[in-house]
Amino acid sequence: MKKFLIAAISCILLYLLLDTAYYRWGIYFDFHREQDIEVFAATQGKEILLDTGSGMEPFEIRGVDMGVGIPGYFSTEFAIDKETYLRWFGLIQEMGANTIRVYTILEPDFYEAVYEYNKENPTPLYILHGVWVNDYVQNSHVDAYDDSFREVLLQDCRTLVDVIHGRKKISLGYQASSASGVYTRDISDWVLGYILGVEWEDVTVAYTDHMNTGKNSYQGLYMYTSEDATPFEAMLAEVGDHMIRYESDKYKEQRLLAFSNWPTTDPLDYPPEVLKLFMKCAKVDVEHILSTDRYKSGQFASYHVYSYYPDYLAYYDSWKGEVPFAEDYRLANGDYNTYGVYLEMLTRHHKMPVVISEFGTPTSRGRAQLDVFTARSQGYMSEQEQGKALVDSYDDIRRAGCAGCVIFSWQDEWFKRTWNTMANVDLSKTAYWSDFQTNEQFFGLMAFDPGEKRSVCYTDGDVGEWTQDDLLTDNGNLRLYMKYDEKFLYFRVHKDDFDPENEKIYIPIDVTPKSGSYYANGEDVKFDRQADFLMVLDGRDNSRVLVQERYEAFRVIFAEDYGEENPYFNIPDKNSPEFRKIYLALRLGMVNALYEEDTMSEKFETGKMTFGNGNPYDADYNSVSDFYINGDEVEIRLPWQLLNFSNPAQQQIHDDYYEHYGIENLRIQSIYVGAGTSGDKGARIKMEELKLNGWGRKPTYHERLKQSYYAVKEKWT
Repeated sequence: MKKFLIAAISCILLYLLLDTAYYRWGIYFDFHREQDIEVFAATQGKEILLDTGSGMEPFEIRGVDMGVGIPGYFSTEFAIDKETYLRWFGLIQEMGANTIRVYTILEPDFYEAVYEYNKENPTPLYILHGVWVNDYVQNSHVDAYDDSFREVLLQDCRTLVDVIHGRKKISLGYQASSASGVYTRDISDWVLGYILGVEWEDVTVAYTDHMNTGKNSYQGLYMYTSEDATPFEAMLAEVGDHMIRYESDKYKEQRLLAFSNWPTTDPLDYPPEVLKLFMKCAKVDVEHILSTDRYKSGQFASYHVYSYYPDYLAYYDSWKGEVPFAEDYRLANGDYNTYGVYLEMLTRHHKMPVVISEFGTPTSRGRAQLDVFTARSQGYMSEQEQGKALVDSYDDIRRAGCAGCVIFSWQDEWFKRTWNTMANVDLSKTAYWSDFQTNEQFFGLMAFDPGEKRSVCYTDGDVGEWTQDDLLTDNGNLRLYMKYDEKFLYFRVHKDDFDPENEKIYIPIDVTPKSGSYYANGEDVKFDRQADFLMVLDGRDNSRVLVQERYEAFRVIFAEDYGEENPYFNIPDKNSPEFRKIYLALRLGMVNALYEEDTMSEKFETGKMTFGNGNPYDADYNSVSDFYINGDEVEIRLPWQLLNFSNPAQQQIHDDYYEHYGIENLRIQSIYVGAGTSGDKGARIKMEELKLNGWGRKPTYHERLKQSYYAVKEKWT
């Protein structure tokens, strides 16, 4: 019996050792060295070819980038289940897409869903799979040859190969950007290829090249570098070569491969004024990474290119004479479609296929960039405008000769942040509410709207969803109602015989107990409480929200970037009656600009209110509208951040900036709001309490396909 137990335990330990060695460490023995390598996707010149059963034929990638976020969860929680993926895959294919791009190793449910969706599907959805590079490592003090960068990237490439072949077990905590679990589904039949890396930080590339001058060449079995290669490009060649070799030896397969890139590290030549203005300090040129005859699939160039950032061509004139095809992109107003020109410059530079693996525009209320030539903006675009921008960008991509493109992105993601609003919110709680001021959250073709099936209110002039329980103040001929959800504070104003173009309605809002004013200079109105914000309804084209200067976040964060003095040199009084326009930063001044006009920062009045129908189920829906007037009824919706809420899920607002030298959180239980008109001579507007309960970490939401989804569907199908 003792010998039996020893033998049994030995067998179990041997099994566990072999299981760990194969499924976790990736150890294998190549017993079929002479077996032919299988390839179902390859490159030929500037085309991508795909074998769907009838031999290699040209294939245009029409894809969508898929993130990992859903409301209530951060990306690293990998909360999307298989049923959700399957439903999404159907919608994506109905739109006319043939490819999904993912950025990192996802939870096993994704691979299960890909297998289940494609196994009996005559027209499957193909996968472009990414290998992520940790943001912290990219922005740390190390170069790309440090083990935390290069060795981890090599390991992650091998891990991904095993994952798509269904032979991997990943322990929890393997990588912060990677999911974990047991991967048993082989989806390799539908994986077109890999995109390695992320948008490279130019300073990391430049630092790598500077610190490793002797490492500018690499010679491998499948990839090698030209004599013009840089150390960073040599590192990429090594990583790509090892990944191809690992899959070729272990699985006898090869697939397409690309290295991520974007304009910041593009390989094009620019004049000194552009290099200096944009502080452009590095290049990554995959034409310096060559392939041997052993690599049968092929390499393509992958770029993230958005029309509004960075538009290098808009900032110097000489390119028009240097680029002979520029006239083909002249617009009716005499300007140039610089996005189209830039894309064609990329395709002309490369001998290999070019895929624009990210392009898009967000449907947020907030904005961060604007392309003045093509009117494609990073934010403040309606869903209809987003759809037109996507179709126009796709036409530009096709015209430039690209082999495919991938729209960013499939779904909105509440957890994301943007440079010009991230200081205003609690970044550890962003997944729990929808911040309409943060444009990065709204690139999706599918929205997550508050409410399990419908939102609590649609600002469309139909007041049927309002009840007596929502009544806040009643002044006889003027009544104010309020409610809220995970995205908006809603207001309904009823005014007898309302004349919107000749009569103003004032709505004071008291958010913080730390400051505020009983009146507003320049406006004939007073309040019975100290207000921090004043909404002025002044017709369809001149309505806005103003902020009391003590509570103006923009000044505290960006004053010096816009030529003003340090805000702490001249601190406003807590009860100052000055109410200011509310702005968002668009572009900060360039300290090294060559010309004075280039030093000027740009900003956007985000407190200006837009008239329009806010009901997504109506034909005249305007997704960035703020208010709607229907006779004596006005319905309004304001995003939480506009009123200095840093985390409405837990009723947190900005504390006094000048007590804390910056933005700190303050929890409140309620706000006070009232309504009055310009005709209330001497009377103070009475403000009543609206209690706030929040919703913690359990937001409600429902999926909705945006109008842009149907615009792309019409184009692609």
